[in-house]
Amino acid sequence: MASSSLDLTPLKDAVSSRSYDKIADICDELRLQVASQGISYVDEWPYAIHLLGYMLVQDMNSARFLWKCIPNSTKEGQPELVAVWAIGQRLWTRDYAGVYEAFHGFDWSPDIQALVSTLTERYRNRIFQLLLNAYSTISVADTARFLGLSEDDATKYALKHGWSIDPTLQMLTVKKMPVVSEQKLDPGKLQSLTEYVFHLEH
Repeated sequence: MASSSLDLTPLKDAVSSRSYDKIADICDELRLQVASQGISYVDEWPYAIHLLGYMLVQDMNSARFLWKCIPNSTKEGQPELVAVWAIGQRLWTRDYAGVYEAFHGFDWSPDIQALVSTLTERYRNRIFQLLLNAYSTISVADTARFLGLSEDDATKYALKHGWSIDPTLQMLTVKKMPVVSEQKLDPGKLQSLTEYVFHLEH
């Protein structure tokens, strides 16, 4: 059956409506459908969007598996796809500075740009939450490095979230979130947090 039978309407609708958390599931379902129908979709499959869909829901195992399944000829012919996977590689290896470089290191097409921008925002928010849990005070320089921002922008970002600054020492004081007594910290999450902070600092 010809590749022109590939109908990506559900995926396009999800992208246009910014329903980004649905992208990975929609792509997986579409791949199953076309595989069952014998449709040849290799050349026109939106691999870059599919990979970003996995990254947006933090499913890096599926992203790595998909990357390995993509033909080399497709990778060689799609620089943007390779650039997307550069993000994935840095996420996988916890190269925090490198992640931001990869976010900003390509002239993305409009749809991909929207996905990358959302992924950048979510990633920065996750790192910020880790800093929130791991530190009482932290230098402006370190905060900027962890958030992938200039020192001025990192300071503004922190102050917007209720942190305070000692301008002389250039140190930020973290505003801790109220502790809910009913909540119990999952030991597994504590271990992950400890590893995350270790990687941040080394």
